[in-house]
Amino acid sequence: MKFVDEAFVRAEAGDGGSGCVSFRREKYVPKGGPDGGDGGDGGSVYLVADTNLNTLVDLRYQRVLRAERGHNGRGRDMRGRSGADLDARVPVGTRVFDQETGESIGELLTQGERLLVARGGFHGIGNARYKSSTNRAPRQFSPGTPGERRDLHLELILLADVGLLGFPNAGKSSLIRQVSSARPRVADYPFTTLYPNLGVVRLGRGRSFVIADIPGVIEGAAEGAGLGIQFLKHLARTRLLLHLVDVAPLDESQDPADQVRKIESELRAYGGDLAAKERWLVLNKADLLSAEELQHRQERVVEDLGWQGPVYPVSALTGAGTAPLMEDLMRRLEALKAEAGEPAPEQEALGDWHPLD
Repeated sequence: MKFVDEAFVRAEAGDGGSGCVSFRREKYVPKGGPDGGDGGDGGSVYLVADTNLNTLVDLRYQRVLRAERGHNGRGRDMRGRSGADLDARVPVGTRVFDQETGESIGELLTQGERLLVARGGFHGIGNARYKSSTNRAPRQFSPGTPGERRDLHLELILLADVGLLGFPNAGKSSLIRQVSSARPRVADYPFTTLYPNLGVVRLGRGRSFVIADIPGVIEGAAEGAGLGIQFLKHLARTRLLLHLVDVAPLDESQDPADQVRKIESELRAYGGDLAAKERWLVLNKADLLSAEELQHRQERVVEDLGWQGPVYPVSALTGAGTAPLMEDLMRRLEALKAEAGEPAPEQEALGDWHPLD
């Protein structure tokens, strides 16, 4: 299925039903009086978060979300039926904006969460409600009020604990395949990854986290070059970034430290707090170097960058070094969640996890 992370739709709530003007006409009841009922309320439009969805592609084809109108009131004090609400399913992580004003309406972050985006109209009043001691045969009624109409801008930002960052062919997709059950496309040419992928890394009962892979970022991305810049927003909710760099490039003129600097520049140009997020350096393709050469290149990269954070040499192809990296990531995420006061995850069943080899 095509990955779509942005959609523009119109939400139209139902109008309220009008009140009724009616008088009792029964045999042996000479003075029946007014009996016009109220109308029904119009249906509202809600967005509902669903973990079974991972794209907004459905809303590319359903551009109007329209709830049911309230029914009009009837005689014999019968109130009109209220219009049914419309629940439109969207992926977890969807943000909603008013297209006209740019106002943020809300975001959906948990399964089953509902967000009201267009409120239904209020019902009209029938003439029975206007009866009084001085107005015994009222012919007044009120129509229902119109439902809200709003043009919405929906934006999907994937929910992940860890984000992968790096140039094309740095090995991000290979790494996520190695440590999770995700199976993104992998090939020996740049821009194999065309849309974000999510994988769940499971290390034990109640110990798992979500890792996100986005298309590679290249120099000039902030000005529109390449694919990665339009997907950088998917790293906005991550707690930590893994910056992958090819430590053994085929072209020896490509300096790993220089590639790190270029992406750091793009993060600053993109704005937000991406450049300030905690970032770990991962030197991939370590299996192509001897132990001595790997140690030499690692020391040179760290020295050239003045890198102060954690550094991990790994091989996404063979899996070497990935197990300690994932374990350290899990511990760091647990510490960050504890600092934020978040509750510990519920224990999973034994069959739901498989530790890394």
